[in-house]
Amino acid sequence: MSAAISRFAVPDLNEVPEDIRARIVAVQEKAGFVPNVFLMLAHRPAEFRAFFDYHDALMEKPSSLSKAEREMIVVATSAAGQCLYCVVAHGAVLRVRAKDALLADQLATNYRKANLTAKQRAMLDFAIKLSTRGGEIEEADFDLLREQGFDEEAIWDIGAITAFFAMSNRLVHLTGTPPNEPFYLMGRVAKA
Repeated sequence: MSAAISRFAVPDLNEVPEDIRARIVAVQEKAGFVPNVFLMLAHRPAEFRAFFDYHDALMEKPSSLSKAEREMIVVATSAAGQCLYCVVAHGAVLRVRAKDALLADQLATNYRKANLTAKQRAMLDFAIKLSTRGGEIEEADFDLLREQGFDEEAIWDIGAITAFFAMSNRLVHLTGTPPNEPFYLMGRVAKA
C-alpha cells in the first residue's frame, strides 16, 4: 500500500502522533476516505503540521476571495504545474464548493475558455503568470487586479495560494502520490 501512495515510507496510521491521527481521522469521517496526500505528508510529522497550518491559513480563513475562487486558483495553477493529484483532488473540492460539475475540468484544460467573470479571469491570469513566469510579474499586473476590485489583501491571497500550491505540486511530483479514486466522481454524481 505504501508504494502506491508515495515513493517514500508511509507510516501506519496507528503510529503517527495523536494530533496528526486526529486530523486524518476527521478528514476520513467527513470525506469517507483518507486523501493520499495526508498519508504521504505524515512521513514527516513536523512538515505535515506546517503544511496544513499554512494550508488552513490560506484556504479556510475569512477572505474577500470565496472558497470556490481559492480552489479555482489551485486547479488552474496545478494544471499549469502538471500536478494530477492537485487537479483531481482540488477539482473535486471546486465542484462541490462552486456547485458546478463542469468548471474544474474547464479550468484544468484551458481556464481562458471557462465561464468566468472578468474579475475571476484577471485573478487566474495573475496566478498563472506568477506560477509559470513569476520573474515577469510587474506593477502593471497588480494594476489589472486593482482595476477588477481586488484589494491588497486579496492580491496577497492570490499570490500566496499560487505559491503554496506550487510547493504542494512539487511534493506530489517528488513522492509520486496519485489522487484517490473517489475524487474523480466527487461533485459529479449524487451520493448514494
